[in-house]
Amino acid sequence: MTIGNFLMDHFQSFETLPGQHDKGMVILGDHAMNRLPEPYGRLGLPESAFSRHIAYDIGIEGLARKLCARLGVPGVLGGFSRLLIDPNRGEDDPTLIMKISDGAIISGNHPISEEEWNYRIETFHRPYHNAVSETIDRAANATGKAPLVLSLHSFTPAWKGVPRPWHAAVLWDSDHRAVAPLLEKLRADPDLVIGDNEPYDGALKGDTMYRHCMITGIPHALLEVRQDLISDEVGIEEWAVRLAAIFAEMSADPALHAYSVHASRTGPY
Repeated sequence: MTIGNFLMDHFQSFETLPGQHDKGMVILGDHAMNRLPEPYGRLGLPESAFSRHIAYDIGIEGLARKLCARLGVPGVLGGFSRLLIDPNRGEDDPTLIMKISDGAIISGNHPISEEEWNYRIETFHRPYHNAVSETIDRAANATGKAPLVLSLHSFTPAWKGVPRPWHAAVLWDSDHRAVAPLLEKLRADPDLVIGDNEPYDGALKGDTMYRHCMITGIPHALLEVRQDLISDEVGIEEWAVRLAAIFAEMSADPALHAYSVHASRTGPY
C-alpha cells in the first residue's frame, strides 16, 4: 500500500548544505541519515537496527557537515535511511529496496507492490538525485568548469567476524583522475592503511558516481572511512581536518576541473 502524498510536504528526502558554488567542489553523503517518514514506522525492524550500518553510514553526516563548513563548499545529504530505498543504486537495480540486510529481515519491504516501489523512487530517490544534479550544475555554471565531486561513505570495522585493516579506502570505476591524488595524499600518512577499491568494488552501474560523474566526465572519487574512526565528535573532527586539507589541495589542480568522457568499465555489474 502506498503511504500517500502527505509525505511530500512533511518529509525532506535530502538536505542541501550551503557553500560557495564558485569554489568548484561538491560533497555528497548518500547514506548520511537513518530517518524514516513516520507512516512507515520502523519497517518491521527493532529500534536498534537504526543505529547499525544497515540503516545509514555511521559518522558521515557529521563529517560531511564539517567538511562543507571548513571548505566553504556545497553538499547534498540523503535524508532517508537506506532501508527505505538506497540512493546509491540505480532505479533498475534489484537491490534498490532490500528485503534483508546483514541478517535483518525487513518485513516492511516485503511483499511490496509495484505501486509502492515506484512511489518510493518518485518521492525519495529521485528528489535526492535531482538535488545532486542541481548542485553539481550550479557549481559547473559558477566556474564554467567541471566541479570536483567527492562522495563520502563509511564501512564496518569487521565483516562476518573478519577485521578490516583499512582506515579508509577509495572506490572508483574507470576514471582515475581524482582517485590517484587522493590515494597518494592519504597514503602519505604512514599511520594509515588505505584501500584501493577495498572493501568494495567501486564499479556499480547506475550508482551515484556513475550517474552524476562517470557518464558526464566529471572528476570524482568515493571515499569510505572506517566507522569506528568517525563514531564520535573527536574522530569526526580529526578526519575533517585531515580531509579538508587533502580536498583543498586536490581542488587546486586544474586537471581536476576538466570534463573527460570515460566509458564505464566493461564487465558484469
